[in-house]
Amino acid sequence: MSQLKSNFSAIKVLQIIELLAEEVSPVRVKDIAEKLSMPTATVSRFLKTLMEARYIAKDPESNRYFLTYRILKVGERVRINTNLREVIKPYLIDLTESVGESGCLAIEMDHMAVYIDAVEGPDRMLRTLQRIGRSAPLHSTGVGKNLLLNYSPEEITKIVENKGLPSLTNNTITNLKELLGLLEKVKMDGIAFDNEECEIGVRCIAAPIYNFENEVIASLSISAPTARMQGEHEENIIANLKATAARVSAIFAAESH
Repeated sequence: MSQLKSNFSAIKVLQIIELLAEEVSPVRVKDIAEKLSMPTATVSRFLKTLMEARYIAKDPESNRYFLTYRILKVGERVRINTNLREVIKPYLIDLTESVGESGCLAIEMDHMAVYIDAVEGPDRMLRTLQRIGRSAPLHSTGVGKNLLLNYSPEEITKIVENKGLPSLTNNTITNLKELLGLLEKVKMDGIAFDNEECEIGVRCIAAPIYNFENEVIASLSISAPTARMQGEHEENIIANLKATAARVSAIFAAESH
């Protein structure tokens, strides 16, 4: 019963957002209630929630409501991420076929690495953590370390103060100073590693994708069992990964021209 009520509430909130999006000027609570056939008290409650989430605002003089630009940010994020997947997908497929291992594409959302695409290798060993839509800590993943390159040491310190450095295995970095030092090496080498920091027995190598402003907009990674990720095979993965990331970065750099 509670699940049905929750679903009903979510639908009503979305209806309010859609209504406000269609209006050319701010709208009164009474008008929203009438157009959506909802009780005024219910509309007021949903509007309060949307205001707390900063998706809408209220004109203090007229007491009418309107959407904020935060909703545009969500839409723009969807557009960008969709474009990323479409552009990078063939390169990700070629990369995984070249090295014979599983590959992923990740972006950052709310200071977490979020996997937005993945291609299974021949042994289909992608971890549950790397399934499309799943998120993982920045500090313990190869893709996440690349995404942290967008931040200054001061900003990373604040992120750590907020989210901490949770340990997923005995290999996970849990010391801020060690993390900052490692990120300097990642920046110089153009490659980041997950050395069994998320799961024992699995190693991951990742390379950053840059845009025309030299911001890391995504990260490509290859994962394989630790026993296989070494020697010439690892060197081949690194070479192919860096080359692929460079080609994709060139595409997004060209978008500004």
